[in-house]
Amino acid sequence: GKQATHPDDAMKFSNNVMSNFETAEARFNAALETLKNRGNVDSTKIGAIGYCFGGSVILAMANSGADLDGIAAFHAGLQLPVMPQEGVKSRVLVLNGADDPFVTEEQVANLTSGYEDINADYQYISYDGAVHAYTNPGADSLGQKFELPLAYNAEADSLSWEEMKTFFSETFADTEM
Repeated sequence: GKQATHPDDAMKFSNNVMSNFETAEARFNAALETLKNRGNVDSTKIGAIGYCFGGSVILAMANSGADLDGIAAFHAGLQLPVMPQEGVKSRVLVLNGADDPFVTEEQVANLTSGYEDINADYQYISYDGAVHAYTNPGADSLGQKFELPLAYNAEADSLSWEEMKTFFSETFADTEM
């Protein structure tokens, strides 16, 4: 993976990936096939978890029909290159902060109505008082350093983690974990 040290670099990287979705999709699917071919992996039961940009990536991949059983996206951006469409195979769980200024009500409505239109198995949960990066204990200092609306929210972090565990427990109910 790649981790940017400055928000401007992160934005350039994410814009490059999302504007070249076919390349991103090919890389994702190659990694998925590598994972499925591992001897210690049940290739019929695959899930993905993503935070921030990673959450956006797995949402776009699920929306494009990636062969995933379930995805959990934490504080994910919703300006996606692929919105929900027929062929979504994955159960979808989105866990965002209700007060995240990077996610608009219109984006939430577009995503959720897209899932509704295709009868997708999805949940969109927003946590009151939580902004972007609410799961990152270092978010407060990063927010101050870069003058961005980032903040850790211990309650939302804990609640979202439990929600994700329940989601995957249900998704893989017939599988030993």
